[in-house]
Amino acid sequence: MSKKIFSSLACVAVVAGCATSNFEVPIETPLTPKLDISKFQRVLIAGFVSGGSEEVDANLETARLLRSQLRRNSDLEVIDSDVMSLVDIAEEQLGASARNAPPTVPDGFAAAPGVDTTSEEDQLGREEDQLGEDDGMSEEELEAYETIFANIGFWRDLGEEYQNPLIVTGTVYFSPHQQSGMVTREREVYDSFGRRRTTPERTYRDRRGFVLSPKFIFIDGETGATVYSERHREEILYDSSQNTPALSSYFELMDRLLPSVLGAFSNQSIRGTRTLLQ
Repeated sequence: MSKKIFSSLACVAVVAGCATSNFEVPIETPLTPKLDISKFQRVLIAGFVSGGSEEVDANLETARLLRSQLRRNSDLEVIDSDVMSLVDIAEEQLGASARNAPPTVPDGFAAAPGVDTTSEEDQLGREEDQLGEDDGMSEEELEAYETIFANIGFWRDLGEEYQNPLIVTGTVYFSPHQQSGMVTREREVYDSFGRRRTTPERTYRDRRGFVLSPKFIFIDGETGATVYSERHREEILYDSSQNTPALSSYFELMDRLLPSVLGAFSNQSIRGTRTLLQ
């Protein structure tokens, strides 16, 4: 074999060896937070307007869970305070608004243009009908209480009390849920030789579970203004014969959406690897 041919074969072998050589490099990609929290040193989980199931105090449980998660996943100081009953506060504010409404026109007199002729009692009764009861409120009834989040003066005063923190509040709806329909399940079958295999099977099932629909609102404690908000909706269904406690389902559903909530004001990164050819 000539030296020229031998040299060519050696080059081919080197190139082939290089083409199959590779190694993995770890990488970390930072995620941009959904809101800028650089001006805040403290965070206050004020409380939530909650409705739906009476089995779970969604206001108290959501506040406790967020505080626990933020202590482990955020550099902000989490303020220890009593969880506020925003339903009661909202009703007081609505009552005050009704008392400050324009005067009504006595019977027998014509109303001037632009004057509301509804009596104070009727106004209060209409608002109570609209708001409904605290226990078992529907999602539509919860919306009537969202006027409290637009009360800049209330949140500014609260922020001043706690040294102008980032305030986290909102609404939480957690309720039983059921759905019937066709579901696919795996069924075990055995052939003539005793070998096991599974086959998909479509059956009609009644399933019961829960739905969780929270809206998280982030408020600047210095100005009282809302700086960011996001809404989520998760549901879980079980076989009708399965008895799952409401509180267990609540935590299971919250586990699904917590990463997104924490990502609103926490610096997070995605870790992975890249394969490089040598």
